[in-house]
Amino acid sequence: MLGAIAGDIIGSVYEFSNIKSTVFPLITDRSDFTDDTVLTIATADCILSNGKYPEYYKKYFRKYPGRGYGGNFSIWGESDDIDPYNSYGNGSAMRVAPVGYVSNKIGDVLEEAKSCAEATHNHPEGIKGAQAVASCVYLAKEGKKKEEIKEYIINNFGYDLNDSLDNIRPGYSFDVTCQGSVPQAITAFLESDDFEDGLRKAISIGGDSDTIACITGAVAEAFYGGVPEDIKSKVLLKLDEDMLETVSKFYDRYRV
Repeated sequence: MLGAIAGDIIGSVYEFSNIKSTVFPLITDRSDFTDDTVLTIATADCILSNGKYPEYYKKYFRKYPGRGYGGNFSIWGESDDIDPYNSYGNGSAMRVAPVGYVSNKIGDVLEEAKSCAEATHNHPEGIKGAQAVASCVYLAKEGKKKEEIKEYIINNFGYDLNDSLDNIRPGYSFDVTCQGSVPQAITAFLESDDFEDGLRKAISIGGDSDTIACITGAVAEAFYGGVPEDIKSKVLLKLDEDMLETVSKFYDRYRV
């Protein structure tokens, strides 16, 4: 989960000021958490409490206002309506990382990811994006090789993971759909040499930088066995006490 949070915080500076390079300061005074972090922690809290996703997403939206939520999510969050709004935006994929740790069975992970997504993003592409990311986290946690993860995602979700970042980067622009950002984020992980390299490569393609890096970071943490201490310590300083408590409880229960 901290991998996702790190990706969000590091990518926050570049979301609306894209950088097509892997050379940039990782964490600056302007780096801060966005809706990606808020809703990832909401997911973890909901799992820990055996709660209902819509209730937790609304609760966290209201507790942490003004964190870059999408327009439709904001309307939903401010309303008393708990029905989903058929979105296929990448919001379902950026908040799903904790789901990859809830079970030792891929079928259970897929079902939980579907529930997590359907709270708001009940469009098939919204569900698919969440399930693909949760699957990557689960498979990485289980020690699968990159080629095995890639093959599973291609075969089960139909994403094109054969295009390189060097080919993607020049023409890639802002795209908040699952289908237009989840494959790119997974590709950044697949091409990475280590955790930090994955985040740098994710941000280097441009677009919705914080969310792409959030997704890449979630998978990279599971695959590389954690978040490097120098990054982790700086990321934790950006979170408040309630967030830190939920993160700690989640790690204690699931031994991430």
